[in-house]
Amino acid sequence: MPILTTHLLQDVIHIAQQAGEHLRRFYQHSVSVQIKADNTPVTEADLFSSQFLTEKLTALTPHLPILSEENCNIPLAKRQAWASYWLIDPLDGTQQFINRTDQFSVLISLVKNHQPVLGVIHAPILGYTYYAMKGFGAYKLQEGKPCKLAFHHIASDRPLRIAVGSAATAEKVRSILSPNFDYAFHICGSSSLKSTLVADGVCDCYIRLGRTGEWDTAAAEILLAEMGGVVFDLNYQPLTYNQRESFVNPNFLMGATRDFPWDNIFRSDLSE
Repeated sequence: MPILTTHLLQDVIHIAQQAGEHLRRFYQHSVSVQIKADNTPVTEADLFSSQFLTEKLTALTPHLPILSEENCNIPLAKRQAWASYWLIDPLDGTQQFINRTDQFSVLISLVKNHQPVLGVIHAPILGYTYYAMKGFGAYKLQEGKPCKLAFHHIASDRPLRIAVGSAATAEKVRSILSPNFDYAFHICGSSSLKSTLVADGVCDCYIRLGRTGEWDTAAAEILLAEMGGVVFDLNYQPLTYNQRESFVNPNFLMGATRDFPWDNIFRSDLSE
């Protein structure tokens, strides 16, 4: 396990930004698209970025394993011996990339003892980078200027602001929520960028009903943890990392603060 230092963090930020520049070049042209076995798209940009990140992180920490969304056929029997490893999504928001919404990012996380301890979310077209490290805090880098992200209180005199991926998803989410609260939905692209809306205080939470992988949530988890936020599945249990054969996350909520009665917003009859 590498020692958590600002030097290591800056190296990882630089690698994520380099990968973002490669994605930017792919973004200027049409790319070939294939459909993976799980029925999700993958492009030549995903694969190039995965190879680039793997090479750079291997050079940075030669003895640390790397788990990429595009190279994840590693059985638990082999992975469970990993005390620490890099977890990467070389292009979070592939469909957004294909649809040219600009809402995609590069994700790099360092996981130690099944918990994310360092994370970088870099959105190359939107022009900002979020990063966090255990005990260091959470920051947003925009136009070369770092800004520390602060704790957000959730006001009780306005609707609860929820990040979702689409209008259809908003209706699915609304169907599991208590009618005792008012809600305002904000639609945004990739999973990680919805979590940054929570980090920025634009949204109070991000509720995900649908498929994500551990690589989609790890960086967001340490980002929000360093701000006093919370991440849990809809049974109020933490997400897990490298503890199951599958990498698929359960449905979950990412919230701006632990100091909110999150269990009150869900319909009470869902667990009956």
